Amino acid sequence: MDAQLKGYLDKLSKLDFSKMYNNDFLHTWDKTTDELKAMYLVADALRNLRERNISTRIFQSGLAVSNFRDNSTRTRFSFASGTNLLGLQLQDLDEAKSQIAHGETVRETATMISFMADVIGIRDDKYIGEGDDYMRQVSESVAESYEAGILDHRPTLVSLQSDSDHPTQSSADLLYLINEFGGLENLKGKKVAVTWAYSPSYGKPLSCPQSLIMLLTRFGMNVSLAHPEGYDLMPELVEQAGKYAAESGATFTKGHDMAEAFEGADIVIPKSWAPYAAMEKRTKLFAEGDSEGIDKLEQELLAQNATHMDWHCTPELMAKTAKGMDTIYMHPLPADIEGVSCEHGEVASEVFDAHRDGLYKEASYKPYAVAAMIFLQKVKDPVAMLTALEERGTERWLQA
Repeated sequence: MDAQLKGYLDKLSKLDFSKMYNNDFLHTWDKTTDELKAMYLVADALRNLRERNISTRIFQSGLAVSNFRDNSTRTRFSFASGTNLLGLQLQDLDEAKSQIAHGETVRETATMISFMADVIGIRDDKYIGEGDDYMRQVSESVAESYEAGILDHRPTLVSLQSDSDHPTQSSADLLYLINEFGGLENLKGKKVAVTWAYSPSYGKPLSCPQSLIMLLTRFGMNVSLAHPEGYDLMPELVEQAGKYAAESGATFTKGHDMAEAFEGADIVIPKSWAPYAAMEKRTKLFAEGDSEGIDKLEQELLAQNATHMDWHCTPELMAKTAKGMDTIYMHPLPADIEGVSCEHGEVASEVFDAHRDGLYKEASYKPYAVAAMIFLQKVKDPVAMLTALEERGTERWLQA
């Protein structure tokens, strides 16, 4: 057996992750630390096999169904890549072309798309509380149809982003850091600046920064959260991040000074997000069908953003970090790049260009994060299955 793969499997065999089997993956905080560690190890194991041209198909047939209720590039293609890596065919549910537009219920839709579907991926991140609630309804619906004997199996759900969490993105971020620093254990004590940054658009989800503060603190990283006053995240998640930090022996600080957060940081992650209070108001206006109120709120928030244009990642700010321009800069993409995609934005073009390769590497881990989530939900003995895949040795790409 390949020595690197054996190392992953040896670590995997020491973890308790049995409850992931036949389950869903909706939030990282639903999972135990062992379960998260297992997911990172399986992701790296799958990557190891693919890079050695060994097929990781565990399905000979079956569907993966995606439902993107918001726009997506990286997550959409990562879900397609991750499901294909395991042998599933992807079918995208276009709600505009379905009977949902005619009032079809969540339970009916969930059952109809699930007859031969092994996994369902959903992105629903626009309105506070709506995304998580919708995914719970889908999960409960397919479970009820399975228990009633309508479905011969229970499809598992993967959240491709809700209004609270973006587990595939934060997991890809952590996989990138694990591999950059040579192991999960080497992340302990590293300082991470998770900061707001100016954007000329107003409605970016809170789930990206919330994912990060909830995940990085669990593994002993010292997180500094910084944003202008009024740009708060969901309070219960901020509180929980502090508890995770205390449990792992790390620190979690909150402030309103971007430069202070960058001081001595080993990793910086500046990205825009909308104020939590404003998103609550937007959700209420949407429920009331008040499009005029939503338009007015958008203009107010754009004006509010414009008062914080100085919150942007520049070479001068990078100079305050642990390694200057060599410090790791991360972003889920697409970034608002000053002078490229917008006049003023989250990051100066000099910083973005210097870190372009790293950003692409960061994104490259997402298909493996998706595949690992599904693998652990579908495979009862992952160590045995990964061993069998290598022993089988089927070439992924046949070459004479």
